[in-house]
Amino acid sequence: MDVLMPQLGETVAEGTIAAWHRQAGDAVEKGDVLLDVETDKVATEIEAPVSGVLASIDIPEGETVDVGTILAVIAVDGEIVEEKPAASESVAAKTAAPVASSTGLPAKNSNNKLSPAVRRLAKQHSLNISNISGTGRDGRVTRQNVLDHIESGGATAASSDERIPFDRVRRVTAAHMVKSKAISPHVLQTIDADFLAIDASRLARKEQWKAETGYSLSYLPYVARAVCKAIADFPRVNASVADDALIVHGEINLAIAIDLNHEGLVAAVTRNAGSMSVSQLAENFNDLITRAKTNKLKPDDLQGGTYTLSNPGPYGTLFTAPIINQPQVGILSMDAVKKRPHVIETAGGDSIAIRPVGILAHSFDHRAVDGAYSAAYLARLKSIIEDTDWDSEF
Repeated sequence: MDVLMPQLGETVAEGTIAAWHRQAGDAVEKGDVLLDVETDKVATEIEAPVSGVLASIDIPEGETVDVGTILAVIAVDGEIVEEKPAASESVAAKTAAPVASSTGLPAKNSNNKLSPAVRRLAKQHSLNISNISGTGRDGRVTRQNVLDHIESGGATAASSDERIPFDRVRRVTAAHMVKSKAISPHVLQTIDADFLAIDASRLARKEQWKAETGYSLSYLPYVARAVCKAIADFPRVNASVADDALIVHGEINLAIAIDLNHEGLVAAVTRNAGSMSVSQLAENFNDLITRAKTNKLKPDDLQGGTYTLSNPGPYGTLFTAPIINQPQVGILSMDAVKKRPHVIETAGGDSIAIRPVGILAHSFDHRAVDGAYSAAYLARLKSIIEDTDWDSEF
């Protein structure tokens, strides 16, 4: 059975072999990790699709190949597979050859296999990898290990200016952003919302939630639930453009933008988010964020998103103009919720109170919807945030 380079994201066309964990001739069980693959969006482990014998390894470490390329062949149930000595020898030679460079990178071996991303980062900072302790599989030095080493003072700049070449993640991310701006006529609209009702629910269960789950209950799942309810009334923001038609999606597959330690970002997808409660959304988001930051996302986690939610709020931002995640037509930025003077309107007159207020910024594709539609969507979102009995949404 052929092991193929998977589609690791809707706009990703290729991947790089970071490390092989098995050798040709090894017996493997279904689910065993065969290799690590890196793309501009994610690093992930590729598992054996069947049990058998790893008959051949066709692509050596460090090479970048297109989606669908045969990476290896697994023989099952006595199946005879034609040997490919050239490919196997190529892999063996590449694995055994010492890595010579001015940075002092050591020879790769089974205990210290370096991914292309780690090599690039080490070269950029003139680091000797042998001085860095690895916490990855089999003691392998990871990108985070290198970043931690740099932060602790292990790298010293040669001058007051530092030139940081764009790595592959940054180059492709930049290309996607430029492409999105070129394809979609972006319009930004913002609205503020009183988060008092959400705070009443969130703060009341904050400590128990943290004790039971091990992570904090943030505003994100509340806003995500409100977004799903608002989309039910304004479904055209949950869509994509195809030629001269708008494809309105029946399910809400909500993507959340996840920062990868300031080295890039991914938009991981929660499928059928519209059917989930606040607690279910919180659980799904925590799982995606945890796996994204430990390179454990799967290809399916990055595909099929229909609307995106970005959350720079923890950094205290006022409002952000997000760039649409193609081929979607809308993206919402939820910025910092802060206590502000807020006018309260009642039948008995107006008053000013201190309320937790946040600004919601919606970028939309003007080909898909007009300003009035987006504004009505935002108004509905605001009313849901402010007027919902949030305890009932758990």
